[in-house]
Amino acid sequence: MERIIFHVDVNSAYLSWSALKLLKENPNSTDIRTIPSIIGGDRETRHGIVLAKSISAKKIYHIQTAEPVASALRKCPSLTIVPPDHTLYSQCSKKFINFLRSLTIEIEQVSIDECYLDYSSIADRFPDCLTGASYIRNYIRENFGFTVNVGISSNKVLAKMASDFEKPDKTHTLFPEEIREKMWSLPVSSLFMAGHSSVAVLKKLEINTIGDLAAADPKILALHLKSHGKTLWEYANGIDTSPLESEPAQAKGIGNSTTLSHDLQTAQEAYPILHQLSCKVGQRLKKSGQSANNLCVEIKYSTFDKYTRQMPLAGPTQDGKVLYRSACQLFDALWNGNPIRLLGVRAGKLTETGEPFQMDLFSYDPKETEKRMKLDRAMEKINKKYGDGAIHRGIK
Repeated sequence: MERIIFHVDVNSAYLSWSALKLLKENPNSTDIRTIPSIIGGDRETRHGIVLAKSISAKKIYHIQTAEPVASALRKCPSLTIVPPDHTLYSQCSKKFINFLRSLTIEIEQVSIDECYLDYSSIADRFPDCLTGASYIRNYIRENFGFTVNVGISSNKVLAKMASDFEKPDKTHTLFPEEIREKMWSLPVSSLFMAGHSSVAVLKKLEINTIGDLAAADPKILALHLKSHGKTLWEYANGIDTSPLESEPAQAKGIGNSTTLSHDLQTAQEAYPILHQLSCKVGQRLKKSGQSANNLCVEIKYSTFDKYTRQMPLAGPTQDGKVLYRSACQLFDALWNGNPIRLLGVRAGKLTETGEPFQMDLFSYDPKETEKRMKLDRAMEKINKKYGDGAIHRGIK
């Protein structure tokens, strides 16, 4: 049968899990999910950010995730603020994932409150995929007390997009034949992996909806956004061939990460760190005689939630500057605005330097490539004579 993927996403996980704990401690207390409330920050100091918000806090007072608590209190002075409990959240997440693993081992967990599930492996247990999704939603609600959305499609990207439709406690399908009706009218900013900087470029090209992006010329997108433009065009057209990785793949790459001395609050603070990490990865690639064909960026937030995103590179490279540009693209698509505790960059799909490869028609420039290689050789000689770090590329 055709592959069917579920994306299972806990609705407002931190808020729901904290609400259940408070109701268990005091059954007569008000359910914080039913009133204007947030998880995160401190009322007295007015410090911190919003980690999760109730429906009424969002719809009535327009409070957003990652918004400063001081700003949220200005919008709603009577706002209920509950501090986060990360031990509790880990316990609830484990219970949630273990239930899904009791159905099938074909699960890829991508964060503390969401995962992909290969429904094809359990299709014989249900009349159809909608019934299977209802079983999962009903079991979690009745046995655990919180709700999930289930997005259904033939690939991961469309399943993820579907689960973000109307919430809470809903099932949505988004098969390729449905994207014109259900997805193309949405703003391009709602597309998976369309980060702030990418959206800004697309808007300059008068691409405002996902449908606009799907109809755009991929050659023009590649000129402005390199390989990420092609990826976004594919996602807008419902194209995604990435496998469901039920077990973390054995690391076959070269990477560097750093735990920061203080949480980063802005992209401008993060970019220099990404540059340093990318250059270190490039240096290690050169020493090993290998080139990268894929890049992955990792972000760990102050909440200790960890997220990663990866993308193919236009061609095999050891160039820290090329890695940095791709790392920035990934960061912009991945970062949700929350304070950052750790950043990491990993090069993958390594090949031996000099091994033949297929050129990228849209981004390959023979003169520029030769110029860059000469510069790299000159920098290597200087660093070998005067020590690593004696000279390095500037950030551009």
